[in-house]
Amino acid sequence: MNKLLDEFNINKSLVKDKADYDTFKDKDLLDDLRVKILENLSDNDLNNSFISSDLISSLIDEETYNTSLSLEERNHLFNLIDNEVNGYGPLTELLNDGSITEIMVNDPSSIFVEVNGKLSKDEHVSFINDDHIVRTIKRLIEPVGKVIDSNNPIVDAILPDGSRINAVIPPLSSHPTISIRKFNNNIETLDDLVGNGTLTPYMARFLSASVKAKLNILISGSSASGKTSLLNILSNYIPDDERVVTIEDVRELKLKQSNVVSLVTRNQSVSEEKEIATSDLVSNALRMRPDRIIIGEVRGREAFDLLQAMNTGHEGSISTIHASSPEDTITKLETMVLMDKVDIPLEALRNYINNALDLIVQTEITPDGKRKVTNISEVVDVKKGEMVLKPIFEFKISKIDDDNNIFGEFKLNRYKPKVLDKFKKMGIKDCDDIFKFSKIK
Repeated sequence: MNKLLDEFNINKSLVKDKADYDTFKDKDLLDDLRVKILENLSDNDLNNSFISSDLISSLIDEETYNTSLSLEERNHLFNLIDNEVNGYGPLTELLNDGSITEIMVNDPSSIFVEVNGKLSKDEHVSFINDDHIVRTIKRLIEPVGKVIDSNNPIVDAILPDGSRINAVIPPLSSHPTISIRKFNNNIETLDDLVGNGTLTPYMARFLSASVKAKLNILISGSSASGKTSLLNILSNYIPDDERVVTIEDVRELKLKQSNVVSLVTRNQSVSEEKEIATSDLVSNALRMRPDRIIIGEVRGREAFDLLQAMNTGHEGSISTIHASSPEDTITKLETMVLMDKVDIPLEALRNYINNALDLIVQTEITPDGKRKVTNISEVVDVKKGEMVLKPIFEFKISKIDDDNNIFGEFKLNRYKPKVLDKFKKMGIKDCDDIFKFSKIK
């Protein structure tokens, strides 16, 4: 081991106490040294899979010969370089931090992270310049076979650890940008969601029974509200003897059944490969003898194809949609179908939706940054041309204090869902005790 490593006991972690970083005497000097050392490395070095600690420490020794860095500053500098050449640059520690759920890079000096649902700027992480960001993007996406360049300035991919990355580079953005949504490996079951307050045991039992009973379910909510995570969890309750076809833009679903076919869309590329849209894959999936069709997200003309599938015997379909409420979900579905120039009167379309869809499950991020299932509604009927939805479970906020802490409770409405008849036909009695009301509303 190099003498420098022995002398200063350099370890493989950045300064963990950010207060220590704030006490560094000359942060500008550290930044200058980082730039000089990286400039001394060739492109081949930076693209190498591994550079030894000896080489890194030698480079530091050369550049810091006439400086008086403290032990902590040397440790910090060593690990900045080590993360750059052997990891993912400034993002290495953020990716390894289990408390961080989102990482957002807007420009070299503007990096935001989400912890416990709350966004804040990380003042201790920065890139050298735009080229530094682009180099980091390329290193991140290389293991999954993705490319980003002037011909392909947008990339959307799933990293090996399950995190989802979206990156955009100039000329489509003023600076290279990165958005990384980290996958939470600690949330895998409905019991986990109950444990963290996302829903109640009654709601969990009802949702699991709904999947087993092959109800058609749409999970709605805003971006990052937990829609795909909930879809993944609900898929665990699909019986293993069913054939499932999944359709996504990028692979996020992780079904555990033995008979699963995963289809992924394809954008038109510079090589003029034909675009394969979600609607194309839905149409094809119907020819694959699926028991269920799972669509990662409905956002366009595939909406009508999905409704057709639901209306022609493909029960148990589950998908997500961007919408702010169950009522908004219906409006979004109607808009998607009508914008696709489907020649169908609005009232007929609403009857079509009513016959196809059973439940809408609303997910939200509350003001305190927590994710909750705030509403489970049943699609009941069409009366006087209007869709009728009945909320079964709701989360009611009673108070929000000055620190945005939420006070509220989950409410079970005194309403017996029509879908209980489907439970009964399937021999599912898991929810009989939940809906023991004397009167049906």
